[in-house]
Amino acid sequence: MAQTRPIKKALRYAVPATVAGAAAVTVGLVPALATPGDTDLPKISAEELITRIAASDTQRLSGTVKITTDLGLPALDGLGSGGHGGGEGNGGEDGGSEADPRNKLTELASGSHTLRVAADGPDRQRVSLVEEAAEYSLVRNGEDVWAYDSASNTVHHTVLPEGAGQEKAPEGLERITPQKAAEQALKAVDDTTSVTVDGTAKVAGQDAYQLLIRPKQPDSTVESVRIAVDADTGVPLRFTLAPQDGGKAAIDVGFTEVDFSKPAAETFAFKPPKGAEVTEERLDDVRGDSAAPEREKDPRSAPSGLEVIGEGWNSVAEFELPADVADGVKGPEAQKLLGNLTDEVKGDFGTGRFFGTRLVNALITDDGTVYVGAVTRDGLVKAANAAE
Repeated sequence: MAQTRPIKKALRYAVPATVAGAAAVTVGLVPALATPGDTDLPKISAEELITRIAASDTQRLSGTVKITTDLGLPALDGLGSGGHGGGEGNGGEDGGSEADPRNKLTELASGSHTLRVAADGPDRQRVSLVEEAAEYSLVRNGEDVWAYDSASNTVHHTVLPEGAGQEKAPEGLERITPQKAAEQALKAVDDTTSVTVDGTAKVAGQDAYQLLIRPKQPDSTVESVRIAVDADTGVPLRFTLAPQDGGKAAIDVGFTEVDFSKPAAETFAFKPPKGAEVTEERLDDVRGDSAAPEREKDPRSAPSGLEVIGEGWNSVAEFELPADVADGVKGPEAQKLLGNLTDEVKGDFGTGRFFGTRLVNALITDDGTVYVGAVTRDGLVKAANAAE
């Protein structure tokens, strides 16, 4: 099975990383999160609502977020989930502890999850993933980022550069919020997009406008994006992405409770529990005995040589598989695995394998080139044919 390990690792990381970047995340239409109603709000245009979102300066809040992802992923037996309980790729094999927030992102690629969140400005945040018998917490307090996994009693501590903003923080659960998801969706608003205000709703007890975003391009797998925006603060309270195949949402994330008052200071305090295994990582360019050894390149990071084909909702990322992964794909065991998970496709580019979900699709050509995006199979073939 050694030949399948590179492709197994690539498959396990590709979907969560792409979802996090493309949609930024997450509930199969839960009525408790948003209900139509007579909110008696004044009329507002889509342009005015987008401006209100951009101008929002709310940096203090706390609450509970319900997040669900239904991408229609196949069961990848033996590939691991990146969570508790072992399985290939857990812990140190992937270059980090089980508490590393980059590992926890894979758990949000499917199913429903509950998060408790709090924020007090750009450098103090807390996100806790509430599980049945355990809890995972990610706490940022200034230059210190603590991640604690109670199930394994492990801690991942990151030291950020002095004065670092949110853009310098390690990728993790704090990016899986209605605000972050809305931010990514609004970046796609251009002349390839229809944007309207589609009524009002109650979300977590707040009066909200509903911004409706629809792609105009036929090859997009996205039918619509709906963002519920708090009428008073301009804060996105719920993000729902509906795929073209109908049915329940592929990605839906929203507050069930929200409070815009200042969270207590102790919310952001953290001390490793007694006996916990602590992994140290520095992002502040400090060198010396106190600095952790330099990490190997994270396999979940963006591939080198990444190019984008097309524009708007039809954008497709193109990159080459690393040599070891490309060689692993050609092995008989990996070919059998791909045969079970993918379909053969042909075009002017040659032949390849198509891996599909309800939202993000991928085409892997026989020469090791990958095309991935929130576009249909025909859209990926067009991109591959157009590539030089």
